[in-house]
Amino acid sequence: MKTFPMFLQMQGRRVIIAGGGEQAAQKCRLILKTEAAITVLAPVLDPELADLIAEGRIDWHTGPIRPCDFEGAALVFVATGCRATDSCLHMLAKSAGAIVNVVDQPDLCDALTPSIVDRSPVVVAIGTEGTAPVLARQIKTRLEEILEPRLGDLAALVGRLREHANTRLAPRARRDLWRWVFAGPARDVHRQGGERAAAKMIKHAIDTATFGTEDNGSVALVGAGPGAKDLITMRGVQQLQEADVIFYDRLVDPEILDLARRDAERIYVGKAPGCHHWPQDKISGVLVAAARQGKRVVRLKCGDPGVFARGAEEADALSAAGIPYEIVPGVTAASAASAALGGFLTERGTCDTLVLATGQSQTAGKSLGWMKTLQPGTRVAVYMGVGSAGKIAHEISVAGLQDVIDIDIVSRAQQIDQAIARCRASSLVRTVKESAISNPAILFLTWPQSTAQDVQSEKVAQLR
Repeated sequence: MKTFPMFLQMQGRRVIIAGGGEQAAQKCRLILKTEAAITVLAPVLDPELADLIAEGRIDWHTGPIRPCDFEGAALVFVATGCRATDSCLHMLAKSAGAIVNVVDQPDLCDALTPSIVDRSPVVVAIGTEGTAPVLARQIKTRLEEILEPRLGDLAALVGRLREHANTRLAPRARRDLWRWVFAGPARDVHRQGGERAAAKMIKHAIDTATFGTEDNGSVALVGAGPGAKDLITMRGVQQLQEADVIFYDRLVDPEILDLARRDAERIYVGKAPGCHHWPQDKISGVLVAAARQGKRVVRLKCGDPGVFARGAEEADALSAAGIPYEIVPGVTAASAASAALGGFLTERGTCDTLVLATGQSQTAGKSLGWMKTLQPGTRVAVYMGVGSAGKIAHEISVAGLQDVIDIDIVSRAQQIDQAIARCRASSLVRTVKESAISNPAILFLTWPQSTAQDVQSEKVAQLR
């Protein structure tokens, strides 16, 4: 970010608007939504500003503009409509130490005015750092449609009841209460115009501590997707925002953790190959222990928790301990890698069978059991297969398929350092080495349907 978004306290503070035309009037309308005192510096005013002066809503200074006029201002808008005049006033304001916004001159702006969705006290500001104001307005329009007109009134009601809730409920229960308010029947009733009924429902929930929650903890096994922050599902984001504690893997993009609630505890339980400071039994144990403390737990796994992620072992441990859990699917690495190649996991007429396999075998020296599934019209996606590249190439060659199987390799799919390579079995090891490909990676082994007529009977017999 080149700019840092922040909300300024405006109550009892002074805002200076230098200019008396339409541009100045636009900024005046914006600041009138706040509780700031407004002073307009201009020799003449357009009718709208003149009316505001007559109503006593703003102050007007007509004399020569000097640096002292800007001293102590929380914010200064320069909007005369003349670029040369604006530049001169910008220098005067800066000499007084003011924070300045010069209309239509982003290079002279200390602060940029965002597009605003106003449901006060709920305020959403959308900024593009001055690069795309039209886009900001489009986003604003979408948000205006999503956020109901009375949402600000509901937020204000919650603000008035917050102290009452603080005196009666523990911190965890308060979070559950407000989650229930904004995602449950109270908000629906308020949205439909039932402000009094909604207030009664919330007060009753506070007094009785009944709002659809229990003291028991729970666990969500959440798939973070293949790496990129924007490939996690909306359900996954929701779980992160409700979590008290997050146990995350080595391959999870750190930016995904930024989607979690700020005060959620984050615990790294990553396992690197050959270096297991967090063995699986220990991970399962801490999930159970945290849930027994009444916490909402997220176990954040790269990809999908049900695809070579040992999610079943954790689910079994939770089930044995009587801990409720939810499985939140994620985009698995094979899907991301296929998209990176510009293709699809299955293709009619070419590949109608998909096999997900792993290059990590629990038994050293044992043959790759999934090789027998490699038939015409089949694609095998081998997870973490780089370390087994030599073994894979050997077994393909032994089966006589070295000139039949297409091999695509995608390392760190959908990430900025993504790498892609294509080869045949005879050059697989060399390609991995020369392309400096490392795990996490997917190897796609494809026997296209189009080659089946020539080699099907002979090769299938060999594989049997």
